[in-house]
Amino acid sequence: MALYIAQFLTGLANASSLFLAACGLSVIFGVTRIVNFAHGAFYMLGAYVAYSLTLRLEGVFGFWAGILLAAAIVAVLGAILEMLLLRRIYQAPELFQLLATFGVTLMVEDLVHIIWGPQDLVGPRAPGLEGAVPVFGLPVPTYDLLLIVLGPLVLGALWLLMHRTRWGVLVRAATQDRDMVAALGVNQKWLFTGVFTLGIFLAAFGGALQIPRTAVTHQMDLTIIAEVFVVVVIGGLGSITGAFLAAVLISELNAFGILVLPGISLVLMFLVMAVVLVIRPWGFLGKPIQTGVTTIGEATRPWRPWSNATAAAVAAAVLVAALLPLVLGSYGLSVGAQILIAVVFAMSLQFQMSTGGLDSFGHAAYFGLGAYGAALTVEWFDLPMELALLVGPLTGLVGALVFGWFCVRLSGVYFAMLTLAFAQITWSIAFQWVEVTGGDNGILGVWPADWASSPATFYWLTLAVAVVAVLALRHLVFSSFGYRLRAVRDSAVRAEAVGISRQRTQYVAFAISGTAAGLAGALFAFLKGSIFPDVLAIPTSIDALVMVLLGGVATVSGSVVGAIVYTMASIWLMSATDLSRLVLGGFIVFLVVAFPQGIVGSLSAFVAGPVERWRSGGRTERTIALPAEGSR
Repeated sequence: MALYIAQFLTGLANASSLFLAACGLSVIFGVTRIVNFAHGAFYMLGAYVAYSLTLRLEGVFGFWAGILLAAAIVAVLGAILEMLLLRRIYQAPELFQLLATFGVTLMVEDLVHIIWGPQDLVGPRAPGLEGAVPVFGLPVPTYDLLLIVLGPLVLGALWLLMHRTRWGVLVRAATQDRDMVAALGVNQKWLFTGVFTLGIFLAAFGGALQIPRTAVTHQMDLTIIAEVFVVVVIGGLGSITGAFLAAVLISELNAFGILVLPGISLVLMFLVMAVVLVIRPWGFLGKPIQTGVTTIGEATRPWRPWSNATAAAVAAAVLVAALLPLVLGSYGLSVGAQILIAVVFAMSLQFQMSTGGLDSFGHAAYFGLGAYGAALTVEWFDLPMELALLVGPLTGLVGALVFGWFCVRLSGVYFAMLTLAFAQITWSIAFQWVEVTGGDNGILGVWPADWASSPATFYWLTLAVAVVAVLALRHLVFSSFGYRLRAVRDSAVRAEAVGISRQRTQYVAFAISGTAAGLAGALFAFLKGSIFPDVLAIPTSIDALVMVLLGGVATVSGSVVGAIVYTMASIWLMSATDLSRLVLGGFIVFLVVAFPQGIVGSLSAFVAGPVERWRSGGRTERTIALPAEGSR
């Protein structure tokens, strides 16, 4: 009994830390509608800055002054980021804001490495709170008891701020209806800055409070961001009280899951999130979100199939790609095959996002299922590569059918977060089911068949698969099914009125997308010769999102260009510099600001202007000045 009470208190202490980070993200999203992927980076930055300050400031006052000062410094950095970057892209699609904050995360990771070095850091203990208090005979750290009290205190302070101050009333009003707040004359620009600064302060404060408990590491950002997303979604986006309740629930599940269900401890919180979203799509205390964002169909010109000139240019590009084995060596062909696999993976997500309007944060699930399906086919059943390349897409299809049945019942960010939950569940299973997947040791020896063992032959095989996959998905976009899917994307109500079922149509699109991602995963397994659980992890899903958004989410196949640019940049930077994440993150941020419609989308808009003026003979832009009355 004493063990369970001690574990319960440990869970409450973890809940307070998690709540501080999660409530900041909830406040930011509630007002600005930004899915701030950099929130974990600011949490980590708060821990590093607090580590440096608390080593220099002595005594009880110095320690706590260092904690608060670290949070304030990071909050100022967050305010600068909001003013210099996010203000420029508030009108861009929300996923582009996610992409920009992902670029910031990459930059912060390398900056931390430069300033504090690669090693883990152990901070000082809180003065006066170094010991433990016996609870039923078991020691409970005194610092944990402080955190248990601190969480509710912060919750109460935030409630007073939101309900007893004019600024808090404006924040709550903006959470409900931003347009109405702007119509009343409130300066949204500075309101957003204030909210973002508060959210970053809370994240950094939560990170700073961790230095007496755990080592400060470079993995803190990605470790916390997944849990924060889960807490915010379960509690309800924009609800601070909901975030507190969800933080307690998740932390206690983690605390007791290790004791009671160690085999599924990693997957428990994502199972809970999936169940909550299926039963109550807006979380404990959340409400339906009215984002007011225009759809892809409303924001762009109608899509058209390739013209003869464009088709000829694409054919020439494919021909050039087919001739590359004549000039490239083994390494170059391996990189080429990896790029082509990325093209198939990104195009599968492009079809789901651009045509179907389904923004997935967990597309790595189907890529990884395809890779494991192909690898297990070879490893367990000793079947040839040809059959494994069929099993891989089928495995991705099965996963998409199972997960999609739940996901398509939701929309917007709740749909995205449910896809993330299923992807993390899949990753947890692959990581912990050692008897089947090998766990962290992976599955080795997944090599191509003899006829495809040479780098050139495998490259040609990958090129053929990529060309067929891209053409097939483009064909679907302009088929009758594609028109139905776009109709559902642009107006579900109108589509239902003419007899088109939104859920059924999007479910089919979800399955097609998962199948194509599984095909990419199967090719990836044979390219690498092995497979590990990290193909199912969050960074893989983020890579797919980056490729689609870089190419242009409002295009049919801009992800082809996005995949080529992003993969080549990643590989080249990793070999050319030790600061690859800093450069790549800066490059991503630059593209978001300079090309908010993506590379292909921006180029299409640039070319379309002169073409349309040429087609209209220049008459649309011309005005006629009439002479004034009485003049000759």
